[in-house]
Amino acid sequence: MTIILGLESSCDETAAALVTGDGRVLAHRLATQEEAHRPYGGVVPEIAARAHVEMLTPLVAAAFEEAGLTLADVDAIAATAGPGLIGGVMVGLVTGKALAHAAHKPLIAVNHLEGHALSPRLADQSLQFPYLLLLVSGGHCQLLRVEGVGRYKRLATTIDDAAGEAFDKTAKLLGLGYPGGPRVEKAAALGNPKAVPLPRPLVGTSEPHFSFAGLKSAVMRAAQAGQHSVEDIAASFQQAVIDCLIDRTARALSNSHGVTALVVAGGVAANGAIRAALEKLAADNDLPFVAPPMWLCTDNAAMIGWAGAERFAAGLIDGLDVAARPRWPLDPDAEAARGAGVKA
Repeated sequence: MTIILGLESSCDETAAALVTGDGRVLAHRLATQEEAHRPYGGVVPEIAARAHVEMLTPLVAAAFEEAGLTLADVDAIAATAGPGLIGGVMVGLVTGKALAHAAHKPLIAVNHLEGHALSPRLADQSLQFPYLLLLVSGGHCQLLRVEGVGRYKRLATTIDDAAGEAFDKTAKLLGLGYPGGPRVEKAAALGNPKAVPLPRPLVGTSEPHFSFAGLKSAVMRAAQAGQHSVEDIAASFQQAVIDCLIDRTARALSNSHGVTALVVAGGVAANGAIRAALEKLAADNDLPFVAPPMWLCTDNAAMIGWAGAERFAAGLIDGLDVAARPRWPLDPDAEAARGAGVKA
């Protein structure tokens, strides 16, 4: 039985997990930093990096204790090597290197986005390649054809803000606090999604990509106008995001023959209204819909351990000289999208 230790520290979640090659999570320990970042309304990189330094080693020890295992029992160490806040990424990767070196174990440098991309296979062992993935998080919004471990074809990306970034900024504009995504969703449940006329950038166009900067600006103007309740603005914003995601995903589906399923992953995939709309889109296209459970959508170490297990099974391991990377596209050959702030 293959056992992988996974480490995650790319943003504001510190986590360690032990995952088997057949998809069992033997242990998972996670520490959030919400209280530390709440006064600033977003993640402060320096605070995040320092918290990772303090939290990661105790979390690793706790994971081993929970599973009743030691470092000698694992087959490899998998650590997020990017993309993300470089200070945090370095903490996790250096810890992984130290453990791998001390125990004479292979190191697997995991792309955080690949962790999200493969996490649905941890949740649903029957999911087969290739599948169409909508990856929606605070830093990324992409449509990918997942053809195998390490093999991704990017079909669309955002040309400015990511969907999760728009949720966080909307929460801040509306005074809802941090973290933004869950708070906007909660407020939206009490509002009228048709109350505020908001744009749907790029919907109906031939361009495949996403854009949320204009929507964010429209929310700011609506909030400043003082003519609508916070709940109505939140509901209208959330519906606009859903409309954009569904339109772009439907376009990608029409050009993605032979996929086995429509899959969603990433932190924004925890939004219930978005999941429901995507599930309907999959049904309309006679495809299964696969989404990880809520805890696997947000940043966690189980998905890093699982991606490590998949890469280990494929013989993909890394040297101790592997570098941390703040940017790391899953499809480096994808054509560059227009826009200065492209989240590759």
